[in-house]
Amino acid sequence: MSNAVATPWQRLLQSDLVHYYKRDKVAIAASTIFLILALMALLSPVIAPFDPYDLTQIDLMDSEMPPVWQEGADERFLLGTDDQGRDLWSTILYGMRVSLLIGICAVLLQAAIGIVIGLVSGYIGGRVDNILMRIADVQLSFSTLMVAIIVLAIVKNAFGGETYSNWAMLILILVIGIAEWPQIARTVRSSVLAEKEKEYVDAAVVMGFGAVRIMFKHILPNCLSPIFVIATVQIANAIITEAALSFLGLGMPVTEPSLGSLISIGKEYLYSGSWWITLIPGFFLVVIVIAINLMGDFLRDVFNPRLFKD
Repeated sequence: MSNAVATPWQRLLQSDLVHYYKRDKVAIAASTIFLILALMALLSPVIAPFDPYDLTQIDLMDSEMPPVWQEGADERFLLGTDDQGRDLWSTILYGMRVSLLIGICAVLLQAAIGIVIGLVSGYIGGRVDNILMRIADVQLSFSTLMVAIIVLAIVKNAFGGETYSNWAMLILILVIGIAEWPQIARTVRSSVLAEKEKEYVDAAVVMGFGAVRIMFKHILPNCLSPIFVIATVQIANAIITEAALSFLGLGMPVTEPSLGSLISIGKEYLYSGSWWITLIPGFFLVVIVIAINLMGDFLRDVFNPRLFKD
């Protein structure tokens, strides 16, 4: 009989997560679609027929070309072109990369802020907990989109359009990330309140470990499940928020397209017959968001023992 210790990979393959994933066709389909789109976005410089950032590859005479299945199309442009003559397929690939990068980085920032505040609030408790949670309550009382619009409008007017365009991605990540940290902080706090009453925390205190070590090395690993669930949903929310801001002209500049800015560009041509400029990027945005939300639903069900089904 072998006493070999299972590797992390073997433990993962034997886990409930993989077991239920294999049996959930919706989760498999959603994760497959998301991975395909994410890989396409990551490899956009390789697989895109044109570079939408290269002005030498753009011709205004090619603007508003329809997709290849419509009359008057050019076979060079699979999904047609936008108002600037850029290949829409290539622009969507680059735009997906921008949207996903903003969404993931914004959620990483949310998680960094929310985890620290949630751990401190839940573990220390008392007046510190009250102050931090009241701050979170105040921030939650305001719409993220409304706060982002106000902040971005002020920043854009203060630094000018050109400077804003150069730093648009970083600004969006900071604004969306800082605006949404209370969601993760409250989730972490509720988990910490339950975990800190358990025996392993009492044992760590008796052994003389400091509060920081107990919070981050002992309690945090046992709070990761709900963090993964809410972070997955928050990525979808961040992508939608970026798309909405870009649609309103406060997101990514036209020269660095995201899915939201592509939709915004096409709205002016929607009723003139050039529907593809808005509807096709909108379709990709909807597919990405639905796929992420379905993966979040799956993780929520797996990490909730009451929803396990044999």
